[in-house]
Amino acid sequence: MVKGVTEVSGLRDIRTMHSSKKRSIPRVQSSAYLDLYMLRKEKDRLEKEVYILDKRKKNIQKRIDEVNTEMDKLEKAEALKRQDSPKKLKKPSEKHWKTMPLKY
Repeated sequence: MVKGVTEVSGLRDIRTMHSSKKRSIPRVQSSAYLDLYMLRKEKDRLEKEVYILDKRKKNIQKRIDEVNTEMDKLEKAEALKRQDSPKKLKKPSEKHWKTMPLKY
């Protein structure tokens, strides 16, 4: 089965130094404010992303519903067309092949 673009892991799946809790220098007590600030920023970014994804999901679901409605209308119209027209089965006409002589 071929993976789609959305199923392939990408840059968003790469763990950063911050998310893996690794530090290049030992932790200092005064850096707690910086950590709080960074975590708050990340939280805000993630909440914004959740909002955007929810909005996108609603739009996609709305479009799916529209497509389903349109499909239902077309299927009903096709069913009515089949019911209204009497069963006129066209007999396959015997086609005579046109031939022509070939000289070698």
